[in-house]
Amino acid sequence: MEFDITPWINLAIRWLHFITGIAWIGSSFYFVWLDNHLEEPKEKKKGMSGELWSVHGGGFYHKQKYAVAPEQMPDNLHWFKWEAYFTWMSGFALLAIIYYLGADLFLIDRAKMDLSQWQAIGISLAFLVGGWGFYDTLCRSPIGKNNRLTGIIWFFSLVAAAYALTNIFSDRAAFIHIGAIVGTAMAANVFMVIIPNQKKIVASLTAGEEPDPKLGQIGKQRSLHNNYMTLPVLLLMVSNHYPMTFSNPYNWLVIAGLGLVGVMVRHFFNMRHKGKTSPALVVASIVLFIAVMVFATEAEKRSRVDVGDAAVEFRQVQLIVSKHCVMCHTAAPSHEFFDEAPGGILLDRPELITQYAPSIFEQVVTSDIMPLANETGMTDEERALLGKWIEDGAKQ
Repeated sequence: MEFDITPWINLAIRWLHFITGIAWIGSSFYFVWLDNHLEEPKEKKKGMSGELWSVHGGGFYHKQKYAVAPEQMPDNLHWFKWEAYFTWMSGFALLAIIYYLGADLFLIDRAKMDLSQWQAIGISLAFLVGGWGFYDTLCRSPIGKNNRLTGIIWFFSLVAAAYALTNIFSDRAAFIHIGAIVGTAMAANVFMVIIPNQKKIVASLTAGEEPDPKLGQIGKQRSLHNNYMTLPVLLLMVSNHYPMTFSNPYNWLVIAGLGLVGVMVRHFFNMRHKGKTSPALVVASIVLFIAVMVFATEAEKRSRVDVGDAAVEFRQVQLIVSKHCVMCHTAAPSHEFFDEAPGGILLDRPELITQYAPSIFEQVVTSDIMPLANETGMTDEERALLGKWIEDGAKQ
């Protein structure tokens, strides 16, 4: 019995990414919630800016916040950093395993740009490093003092990056890379700014010196930025499972709209934690989501080739499937990268083609996911013929 360890490694890293991501985002949400619910201390201590009582799991908790730091260093100080570090490391490992090692199948779209594997990887790394460099420079500039203006500029820079990447890589890879850019900025905020500033504050306390209040203010600002980026980055990380988000020529606008919805939803909860309700923001978020959904659907339909009103015969469909799909989706694939049919989907018999018609529509017609990297050269007309056959009832 042959043992293929690769998918198990993929599963383990993906699971780790999921677990640590929950831990990181959960702590981010909690501390922003905590900060927004602090009340005026009843028994004031030097440097204390707020306190909060809460109940959970059958116990009562009393939290106290110091604007800069307490007068003395506590014996035990809990740090929140490894959640962020392991989320980024596991995410980058997935990026390398799927999109770098499998660049020819998942990363490169030769219809857009004929890249070698190393050229594609180099461009990918340049966007990750460049994204953090731009964001960090923006935050350290005079503009960085204005959170709203900083957020607007960062948002439009990501939209520009999305436009560029969707014209370089496969659409699915482009979306994942925007998520990786945002995730890298978030993790770098923790590693390069928040934790170093906290260590400087601790060092000052240990030395009996007065900590610089700016260090805490900068850390809080970056933490707030991370809080607003969480929902968009989650959307981007699951987008590869939903081809309708990237299956049209204006997919960069689709992800911009959905990302804005995520920011609006996060802002609603942040305001709600402060006791401020905004029904208009909820309505605006829903309306924008529906508008993006309609826009994406119509854009995908308009991008299809017109194959006329004549019915598509099943023999045409079978010919297209045999030419472009059966090399992988058969009991004994002839494709060099697959020992068994991807997803267990077989398309080597007429009844199976009909059975999996919805999957064909999603993976082939409404997106360019299949064939992988379009290595067989499926034309837009062939995709349109498959689409019309399925929309007409997928009859043999």
